[in-house]
Amino acid sequence: MVNIKIDHEQHEQLRNERGLVMQCTDIGIDLGTASILVYIRGKGVVLKEPSVVAFDRDTNRIKAIGEDARLMLGRTPGNIVAVRPLRQGVISNYDLTEKIMKHFIQKALGKRAFRKPRIAVCVPSGVTEVERKAVEDATYQAGARDVYIIEEPIAAAIGAGIDIYKPCGNMIVDIGGGTADIAVISLGGTVVSASIKIAGDDFDEALVRHMRKKHNLLIGERTAEDIKIKIGSAFPRAEVDYMDVRGRNLVTGLPKTVKVSSEETEEALRETTAQIIEAIHSVLEKTPPELAADIAERGIVLTGGGSLLRGLEDLIADKTGINTMTAEDPMTAVAIGTGKYVEFLAGYREE
Repeated sequence: MVNIKIDHEQHEQLRNERGLVMQCTDIGIDLGTASILVYIRGKGVVLKEPSVVAFDRDTNRIKAIGEDARLMLGRTPGNIVAVRPLRQGVISNYDLTEKIMKHFIQKALGKRAFRKPRIAVCVPSGVTEVERKAVEDATYQAGARDVYIIEEPIAAAIGAGIDIYKPCGNMIVDIGGGTADIAVISLGGTVVSASIKIAGDDFDEALVRHMRKKHNLLIGERTAEDIKIKIGSAFPRAEVDYMDVRGRNLVTGLPKTVKVSSEETEEALRETTAQIIEAIHSVLEKTPPELAADIAERGIVLTGGGSLLRGLEDLIADKTGINTMTAEDPMTAVAIGTGKYVEFLAGYREE
């Protein structure tokens, strides 16, 4: 008889390997208006794609999802439509949202999924019960075993590396594609919050309006986004950047190129950024004095893709008088926070 002896280290390794198969079934999803991010426990953010679906109107078949579909925006023939199934942080097209989630969950998990995953999805802080239920149902339909709904500011705070369970105030401003969520968090919960439907998409729309008004130039959503990313600014800067913008001249109807400066973008975005500042102001007004003192000391933390707009930190700091900083990786903060929240719950359940 052969005596098989496994030492302690090997035993641990086997246990860990087995555990990994189980672990991979915990997913955090940042279901955003502009992009969807998927976080898998032990692996981090594995997928980040635009939340765009292109489908054929005649046959109702999906042509492309994610980045491939984004490239089709504004460039499709009559029968193919490229749409965003989420508008302003909530589901506007249920069937497509379900399909897009199913696609990304399968893409992120690959062939490895033995069990249905546990999924946490985040929603803006101001959603109604109906909107919350729609997200929950779509996640179950996409193949989840358990669904946890978490509010975006809390997920953003966890992802930004803030210890939310301490008894001191933290202010989070999460500017996404469709909504900006502002919240004061203490002891693991939201004390005061506001969710406004003004965010990255509105920056794009403001630039489209500006180009039409000032230069008689009609530009598409994607071009506006390019301007925002390359030279967009929310605060006057020392050096001015320029960019050539192509679009259609409204007078002649012919294609035309215009040189746009970063100063112009600041002027174009002024109204939109002012609304975000106003919302921050109103949350600060409702904050209990002790927490307000904490925020004055610790500062405001910005997360979300919208916070990457140049000069936004300076603008908020200038208008509120509070030191403002952007989280280390603002784009993925919410997804990481959502994933860590599942891990926390999973650990909580299994102990």
